[in-house]
Amino acid sequence: MSDRPETPPRPVISLTPTEGWHCLHVFYRFDRMRFRTLSPSERADGCREFCELLSAERPGGPVRMQSLLVMGHKADFGVMMLDPDPLKLDAVHQDLLYGSLGPAICPVWSFVSMTEVSEYLPDESRFARRLEEEGLKRGDEEFERRLSQYAKRLEYMRRQRLQPDLPSWPAYCFYPMNKRRLPEANWFLLDFETRERLMAEHGESGIAFAGKVTQLVTVGIGLEDWEWGVSLWARNPQFLRDIVYRMRYDEASAKYAEFGPFYSGYLASAREILERCRIRE
Repeated sequence: MSDRPETPPRPVISLTPTEGWHCLHVFYRFDRMRFRTLSPSERADGCREFCELLSAERPGGPVRMQSLLVMGHKADFGVMMLDPDPLKLDAVHQDLLYGSLGPAICPVWSFVSMTEVSEYLPDESRFARRLEEEGLKRGDEEFERRLSQYAKRLEYMRRQRLQPDLPSWPAYCFYPMNKRRLPEANWFLLDFETRERLMAEHGESGIAFAGKVTQLVTVGIGLEDWEWGVSLWARNPQFLRDIVYRMRYDEASAKYAEFGPFYSGYLASAREILERCRIRE
């Protein structure tokens, strides 16, 4: 019998979060000069591969994926993807660069993040305290009705934050953001009650755009240079301008937030991206 101690079992390694999904935003630019050097067959194969790869219905692809045409010089197109497996997201990025069009596709910016449920989303007990602050009493019909309605909404709100369905509204905007740590405006030194109050005020501004704008906030803390990424979809680009303008006056934003680069554009299929960017077979 060997005197060597038994080897302890290896820990189970998983890239799948215990809660939520991985999220990846990547923005690209076409190198038109390089595209012109591709042969006709490389162009044809590349355009076909591009369209197949960015199809949201492609078997084996990410569970959520959208492509968009980006306005301005920062990029030509972007891809937003979500999946429990981060390697599925990276595979799309790698396949874009490896394909026949790869020599003419240049990544210009990306944001790695995960979905989360904000700590400021009240659970049932915190919502019940809010009702009591309004003067309602536990056991009363109005109190119990509103608490029951909120409990039903809460389940949907949690799921939509962790495993979101992506809207098809045409106008799109993405930007990263941080909360400041300045001596005179350090968000992370505020007590929870103050932060909760400021975020509730911030949320009230957003509610005014219900039916016009919807958002998804993902967390980049520990993964990225920026702490959060904000994706906005709107029925009209004017609403993107209006909601960002209005919400910047909220104290949570005006005093405590800083913003990174904005990438705005319009949802578009892979074929539409190629056509609008003049990348033709």
